[in-house]
Amino acid sequence: MEYEIKSLSPELAEDYIDFFDNRAFADGSPFFPCYCNAFNLSKERMIEELYQKAEAYGEGLEGWKRALRESAERMVKAGEIKGYLAYDQGLAIGWCNANDRMSYYRTGEFDLHTAPENEAYTNCSGPGEVKAIVCFEIAPDYRGKGIASQLLGRVCEDAKADGYRYVEAYPVKDGGYLGMAFTGPMHLYEKAGFELFEQNDDVYTVRKQLTE
Repeated sequence: MEYEIKSLSPELAEDYIDFFDNRAFADGSPFFPCYCNAFNLSKERMIEELYQKAEAYGEGLEGWKRALRESAERMVKAGEIKGYLAYDQGLAIGWCNANDRMSYYRTGEFDLHTAPENEAYTNCSGPGEVKAIVCFEIAPDYRGKGIASQLLGRVCEDAKADGYRYVEAYPVKDGGYLGMAFTGPMHLYEKAGFELFEQNDDVYTVRKQLTE
């Protein structure tokens, strides 16, 4: 079945938040609450927008969720978070976070609660060369239906049209533990023509070349 896929825009902010509020983690995922915004935040912004706000909101799960949610909503409306939403009959049921590699401060596995140091921009000469994929999230009732493959295909199609040389992603060795499923499995990328570029501990970097 083909699902409708839309490029995230500020106009879709409500759909984005609704997906993460109500469907993304309906199975009790260990990553609840998450709004897929930490990849684009510097360490300083994480402290200011997440940790300090969460403390001001009373800490605990609700304070943390409110800080994450407000930050993500601002970022979507500002065009900082980019990617694609998959829809079924007008309802967002899947998400892929895909953006210029230079827009991310970190990729692959990391612990949001430890506020890691900013990641160096390696293997990328500048904006417009590498489109990076850092997350897939599919609503539990829609997993196993090929939605991630459709999202991946759209990322590659648009990246090529926009002149990118590579699409890059960061699957975890042996699939990692359940909570790391958001990186996407290796076989998803292999099927789409990605090849191993490098390995850093248990995180692979895979690439698909789009142009010479």
